[in-house]
Amino acid sequence: MSKTLSNFLFISVLCLCIANCANRGTPSGGPKDETAPIITKSVPENYTTNFSAKEIRIYFNEYIKTKDLSKQLIISPPMDTQPEITPLGTASKYLTIVIHDTLAPNTTYAINFGSSIVDNNEGNPFPYYKYVFSTGSYIDSLTVPGVILDATLKDPDNFVTVALYEVDSTYTDSIIYKKKPKYITNTLDSITSFVLENIKAGTYLLTAMKDENQDFKFQQKSDKIAFLKEFITVPKDTTYVLKLFNEELDFKSFKPRLVSKGKVAFGYEGDYENMSIDILTETPTDFEQAITKDKKSDSLMYWYRPKLETDSLLFKVAYKNTVIDTFNVKITDKYQDSLTVSGAPNGPINFNQDFILTASTPFKSLNKSFISFIDKDSVVVPYTTKMDTLNNNISFVFDKKENSKYRLQFLPEAITDFYNNKNDTLQFIFQTKGYDDYPNVRVLPRNAVYPIIVQLTTAKGEVKYEEYSTEAKPIDFKYLTSGKYFIRVIFDANENKKYDTGSYLKKIQPERVSYYPDEIEVRSGFDSEYEFILN
Repeated sequence: MSKTLSNFLFISVLCLCIANCANRGTPSGGPKDETAPIITKSVPENYTTNFSAKEIRIYFNEYIKTKDLSKQLIISPPMDTQPEITPLGTASKYLTIVIHDTLAPNTTYAINFGSSIVDNNEGNPFPYYKYVFSTGSYIDSLTVPGVILDATLKDPDNFVTVALYEVDSTYTDSIIYKKKPKYITNTLDSITSFVLENIKAGTYLLTAMKDENQDFKFQQKSDKIAFLKEFITVPKDTTYVLKLFNEELDFKSFKPRLVSKGKVAFGYEGDYENMSIDILTETPTDFEQAITKDKKSDSLMYWYRPKLETDSLLFKVAYKNTVIDTFNVKITDKYQDSLTVSGAPNGPINFNQDFILTASTPFKSLNKSFISFIDKDSVVVPYTTKMDTLNNNISFVFDKKENSKYRLQFLPEAITDFYNNKNDTLQFIFQTKGYDDYPNVRVLPRNAVYPIIVQLTTAKGEVKYEEYSTEAKPIDFKYLTSGKYFIRVIFDANENKKYDTGSYLKKIQPERVSYYPDEIEVRSGFDSEYEFILN
């Protein structure tokens, strides 16, 4: 064997040995770490009394980090200045809490981390860790348990703040708007029950809020609210039920603005149906005005003619005949809105649906002699019309036959608008399907207290179909769109044929609402019946 060949064989064997050694030394990874971190010590110790420290350190047996701390952290009572908590986004073997606030005397504080403390490697949480201390000589240990419901939805929101306000010499009903509560907790994610802990004996107002701004103060425009009408006394062996609802916004009017020639927009919040607008500027004898609801914004449009030779107009806005404010609107040169007309539906029309005509400017009149309405056999279709001046639409009501086609034609000058503009020729074609193309649902209410409103809604509570009933009889929903629905019953206590929400300041709870236990599925070609036993 030559020396060169011997060297080649030696090097080949050596490479194989190195490769085998490398393979044998590669770790398999081992079992996944599913163990939560363990606290080894706390300085000061958890549940310390006569607490006076400015910094707390909690030591763990491994590196930890915080996750979703802003959502999970609950400090009760709330501090005016949030403590500084580290680590944030990095790993450490200890958690540091630096207190910047001046703590109240003889008060038990609880800092609840929820599931925000996790190990650095696998993210295993240290669940529901709570650090408790007292600035007094003992730890308060009473509890207030309860359940959160929603007034109109089947399931309540996540992360609902539950609060206790101490009823003492400084208490007023407006406290929820101005001050942070004495004690708080949170329902966290997908949990509807709550327990307020480390409470001292006393008398309290119990509330819950979907606190969108996370400032512990009720803001009517953004937050849901729940409350108990009567104060509660702690301790008491009771599980409380709180029902969240949106209040109707208090009426508010905003400064109006000129949108186009002869058209002024009046923005508002709350109930626009009881809002009135009057012009205070002197007007000529031929002056006309119209008011419509804008489709895209919370505004009423004030239309007027003829053009007034003035630099500004003065208006008065009132709500329920009470003057809210007066406004001066500057008048500048603008173009006047032109007339455009649209109709819906365009295509299939349901048997329980009307054809709706809408316009860009207020309708003034309709000349039926210039309107042609015929079916597929060119037979004239009898109809009636209903004009809604506030929403600026005209409904065409007629009897529909299955599998029929309809043509509605408007010749020039059939429509006249507020500014005496006329339409050009318009034509709309729509058709019906067969009766069997639509599913029907029958609801059989049991134990109902009448009158009731029975609704089919989406999972988010959007009403798709509604029937009103004053007596015990089946409720029929006909010609439905296939899909999934929830059955909801509103107990119309004041008999005004609509759902009425609650009011915290007036101490009114929302009208009672019940949901059928299961979601229902409605499919074409199938009729279904549901017995709804109401408690």
